[in-house]
Amino acid sequence: MSNQEEVWQLVDDKKEEYINFSDRVFDAPEILYKEFKSVSEHTKMLEKEGFKISKGICNMPTAVMGEYGDTGPTIAILGEFDALPGLSQEAGVAEYKPIKNSKNGHGCGHNLLGAASLLAASAVKDWLEKNNIEARIRYYGCPAEEGGAAKTYMSRDGWFNNIDTAICWHPATFNSVNKPISLANSRVDFTFIGKAAHAATAPHLGRSALDAVELMNIGVNYMREHMPDSARIHYAYMDAGGNAANVVQAKVTIRHLIRASNLTELRSLVERVYKIADGAALMTETSVEKKVYSGVSNLLGNEPLEELMQNEFEKLGPVKFDQNDKEFANRIRNTLSESDILDSFQRIGRKAPLDMPLCDFVAPLNSSCSGGIGSTDVGDVSWVVPTVQARVATCAVGTPFHTWQTVAQGKSPAAHKGMVHAAKIMASTACTLINEPSMLNEAKKAFNDQIKKHPYVCPIPEGILPPTLSNQ
Repeated sequence: MSNQEEVWQLVDDKKEEYINFSDRVFDAPEILYKEFKSVSEHTKMLEKEGFKISKGICNMPTAVMGEYGDTGPTIAILGEFDALPGLSQEAGVAEYKPIKNSKNGHGCGHNLLGAASLLAASAVKDWLEKNNIEARIRYYGCPAEEGGAAKTYMSRDGWFNNIDTAICWHPATFNSVNKPISLANSRVDFTFIGKAAHAATAPHLGRSALDAVELMNIGVNYMREHMPDSARIHYAYMDAGGNAANVVQAKVTIRHLIRASNLTELRSLVERVYKIADGAALMTETSVEKKVYSGVSNLLGNEPLEELMQNEFEKLGPVKFDQNDKEFANRIRNTLSESDILDSFQRIGRKAPLDMPLCDFVAPLNSSCSGGIGSTDVGDVSWVVPTVQARVATCAVGTPFHTWQTVAQGKSPAAHKGMVHAAKIMASTACTLINEPSMLNEAKKAFNDQIKKHPYVCPIPEGILPPTLSNQ
């Protein structure tokens, strides 16, 4: 039996336990930095598996790290478990059906993500024990990927500095090694302070913070014509100043999410938005406070790791789905538009066939990337340690993530199969790196060559703490 087959069998030996674990996290969907039940489930599993555990790492009550081994190369496998607000949905039904008295939902599959990553780490631990191999395996349970940038804070504060390689995955509608393409971003809260007044009898005495925010938005809108095509800026009112129209609003907070293709471009755009905010304050005779809420870097690729993971993926092949899986997938697809389905494979540079319910192939490594690009805090990990990520099919072709359709499939047999498949890919990638030091050295050399040219500058300044419950 090869090393790959051995660790794949170790994954299979405990897969049912981890499927149930994933479902328990699904049933308690918690949003950024409030994942107390979810991290408790992860901690219990780490304790059961015999990992040495560090709780509340990086000033985050809902972050956890498990470690096995004392010497040798250190491989990290990254997990997530946060849900999204406003996506309550009953599992296993192909219609919009929110759960009563529930607001959140796993609309990005992070219940599967964390469970598969911990399953992979556990299988590698068992493989090291069985073969008496000297190496360290770590599992990082990372909160708040959806907007909270937990891994960025962890990267800035050195939590990945002493590892050799980081491995992760994400649920998807296709099977591939992830293209290292993402947008760097910064979330900044702008709080304008003015002066309240009676809007009818003495408006001249007031200075409107609401006017200042609206002028800022106009300025940002005009800037959009004069920034790179790949850049994006979004906003949300965090505090609109109240609901009394006859009061000149004295304090308003708006959050701007600024995205760019790389960190250098991002810093330039953030500076321009800051100037627009200052201009709006000047025009309205208000003042403005700027506070970075979170930020992430763009992904930094690592060709040796990507080639290695591709090889492991091709040995294992695509996820094996059965007829029942395909029937449920088709029911979900009936709720989607043709555009949803055709665009489902945009990250691997092809249009999805309209008659394919679930992905049945592994995309080649050299496939192009087209369509929209998002952001991830895995990007910051990739700037401090060689990093590789898989995308594994867990849901129907065409499923848009961050939707009720994703949540509806989160406990399906197809999702469970994809989860176990991802664990096997990550586990065998880790074992190959441990067994073949030359591959690990190649990955580290490729990483160091890139960092020498473009050193890492964290998008979250020193001194800013994670926005957890204790310091918001």
